[in-house]
Amino acid sequence: MRYTGPKNRISRREQVDLGLKTPGTKAHATLLRRLNIPPGQHGAKRRRKESEHSRQLREKQKIQYLFGTSEKQLKKYFDVASRKKGNTGVYLCELLERRLDNIVYRLGLTPTRAAARQLVNHGNVHVDGKKLSSPSYQVKTGSEVTYGSKAAKEIPYIQEFRENNEVVIPEWLTLKKETGTLTGIPDNSLIGQQVNLRLVIEYYSR
Repeated sequence: MRYTGPKNRISRREQVDLGLKTPGTKAHATLLRRLNIPPGQHGAKRRRKESEHSRQLREKQKIQYLFGTSEKQLKKYFDVASRKKGNTGVYLCELLERRLDNIVYRLGLTPTRAAARQLVNHGNVHVDGKKLSSPSYQVKTGSEVTYGSKAAKEIPYIQEFRENNEVVIPEWLTLKKETGTLTGIPDNSLIGQQVNLRLVIEYYSR
């Protein structure tokens, strides 16, 4: 199942901003202020030494929280990536980065992946001029992604985010006005900054 609990709690537990809260909001400011304070009444006082399996599990869960996938979806991505010749971690990241909801988020069309997933679910995103409602759709190189209507880009929280925040677009994407294009093959550089991919691969390779 997809995690639906308190989002700041997850980021504080991992001591990494997982992009689950909209930048510029009070909730995000609170997270940044308390990011190094573990959640719970006793904080770090009762933290036990982690086993190798526990570390692998947490990194696997971290990537699930980042992309909002279920365990079944992530395992499927790993199975596909592991069947290819080469670096399994790179292929796994490519599959995750090609998700339509992630592309919408990386382009800065929404403040979070959760918001992007909701926008796609409601049919408010077009790919090459066609309405799609599957967040897990794999965007192909050369495809254009944009809002499905004027009303979609004028949703208050989206409009406010885009007006007040500057988004750094990955080099494998380009953005002109509200239309983004996947121009290259996504790599593992961005995910690798937040997740130990080696531990994720080890977890599924047991």
